[in-house]
Amino acid sequence: MDSRIKDLQKEIERLMEERSDREKALPAHSLRPHQWQVIEELEEEIIKKQQELEALRAEAKPPADR
Repeated sequence: MDSRIKDLQKEIERLMEERSDREKALPAHSLRPHQWQVIEELEEEIIKKQQELEALRAEAKPPADR
């Protein structure tokens, strides 16, 4: 499970970097819809991966002692 968590962390970092690069590459004028759509798709993928990561971390977390 630790391996999957690390893989997800790396994938999230990669997706965030790609999103940042695409945002920097957006033209100041004449933005095309497909350019923004790609960024939105990356956002959705980042959110999905973050949720998966949180679920894995919750599973890996030992129950609290009472």
